[in-house]
Amino acid sequence: MTGAACAWYAVRAGLRVVVLDRGPVAGGTTGAGEGNLLVSDKEPGPELNLALLSTRLWHDLSQEPGIGGEIEYEAKGGLVVASGQDGLAALHTLAAEQRRFGVESESVAAESLTELEPHISPSYAGGVYYPQDAQVQPARAAAVLLREAVRQGAVLHTGTTVTALLRDVDASDDTDDATGGTVRGVVTDRGTLRASWVLNAAGTWGGTIAQLAGVRLPILPRRGFVLVTEPLPRVIRHKVYAADYVANVASDSSALQSSAVVEGTAAGPVLIGASRERVGFDRSFSLPVARQLAAQAVAMFPILERVRVMRSYLGFRPYLPDHLPAIGADPRAPGLLHACGHEGAGIGLAPGTGYLLAQVLTGKAPDLDLTPFRPERFEHDGDQEDDQDGSEGGGE
Repeated sequence: MTGAACAWYAVRAGLRVVVLDRGPVAGGTTGAGEGNLLVSDKEPGPELNLALLSTRLWHDLSQEPGIGGEIEYEAKGGLVVASGQDGLAALHTLAAEQRRFGVESESVAAESLTELEPHISPSYAGGVYYPQDAQVQPARAAAVLLREAVRQGAVLHTGTTVTALLRDVDASDDTDDATGGTVRGVVTDRGTLRASWVLNAAGTWGGTIAQLAGVRLPILPRRGFVLVTEPLPRVIRHKVYAADYVANVASDSSALQSSAVVEGTAAGPVLIGASRERVGFDRSFSLPVARQLAAQAVAMFPILERVRVMRSYLGFRPYLPDHLPAIGADPRAPGLLHACGHEGAGIGLAPGTGYLLAQVLTGKAPDLDLTPFRPERFEHDGDQEDDQDGSEGGGE
């Protein structure tokens, strides 16, 4: 999704764009996402600023001819609930801090939760409603953005793997170091392409692309499962999740963490998440994780107890140690930019990322300060953890 948004905004800015995808469109993490566009789970800081910008841009895209009617954009709002008074107090504190930065929210008393969600468990102490939270169908959204970018002049090559980066090496350097000099294009399994800039939007495999330039970007895969129920009437109106989900998102633990995240969709099925664990690129189905997610969803919405789960899927979030994406030009490899490492927020943050990088590429000052997202910030943090096996390396 991030690459699609970068292509869209770059073409709109008047740039010539070639998009390379090693598989089909949305064949990686994007196709395994829920399509959440959230401000509710962001603490005040650079990621929240990027989320607020992206929220406005997603709304604009929902009104864009040729796009808005096809991405299943739904401004349904989000409801965060707390099981006890301590959790509710912490939730209210976070909401008050967020409001200072432009996030809209409303406190919801325990007795009023059923006005928003008639089938929610009566066990909750209260919650906070976030009207700015929304959802899209991520695979459709990525495909539509790329289609419209191509209509405006972009070129798309699927099934194309990046194997090396072209570098202009200083003529006085007799070492012939392939990692020296300015990045001037890419070598693929289908040929060579030259470019003024190369943008790394390879998601979970962004670290692999960075390594081709001889720079370190410690992106690790963080596996997550989603359960999909049979189609239902609209029994769940919003995205609803437990307050401990925010702590799980911010956690550095590699162990399994899960908390109830439940939402209905326009097509009828209910999506149930969310789990997080760092197990490399292990694509094995985990029955214990699926059972835990199902149990948490039923505890939140007892009406789901007799609903059938039709399928499940998994994806790998691109995790960076400080939970911020890498966005911007890489001073260690002139000519290379990064737009990856958004973890589970890549769908929501994609428009803002693409919009800001289009400003950078056209010589404009970006609307947000990109310093917190600078790709080189991990340069002296030590070696990358060895749980990314590289078996699925290449551009996405």
